[in-house]
Amino acid sequence: MSDKTITLRHELRPGDIGHVVQRHGLIYGALFGWDYTFEAYVARPLAEFALRRDGERERMWLAEMRGRIVGSIAIVSGEADAAQLRWFLVEPECRGMGVGGRLIDEALRFCRATGRRRVYLWTVAGLEAAAHLYTRAGFRLTTAQPQHRWGGDMIEQRYDLDL
Repeated sequence: MSDKTITLRHELRPGDIGHVVQRHGLIYGALFGWDYTFEAYVARPLAEFALRRDGERERMWLAEMRGRIVGSIAIVSGEADAAQLRWFLVEPECRGMGVGGRLIDEALRFCRATGRRRVYLWTVAGLEAAAHLYTRAGFRLTTAQPQHRWGGDMIEQRYDLDL
């Protein structure tokens, strides 16, 4: 029987940032037909996050199985007293294994420990499993608006959580 143990880490290593960018580009490109500009949308703020190195207020977690990254999530400083949840992704073959819930729980624990009062995130309609995890954690959908970005049409959504 193969080992399906999932571990979480927040120490970034060489290749981690590029991996997260690439997986977002490939997975969402395949799922929604988005073009390379989505990858650039992920890459720019992710690079800025990595260069800030503010481990006291911001953090990224990577989920690993057998040494392979299978998920990611981050908390970055957002508007006013809020934190923003970003770069949440679980590899398709690992969905339904509890990885996403663990990542969200870890991120929200960090928000509470750092005194955040609110957390928000932006996503798109059509990601039902992720939306279920957000609402299960207490987020509520506060905005939904049509957009044309990254070479496609979508409904952009914002979720908010008061801590």
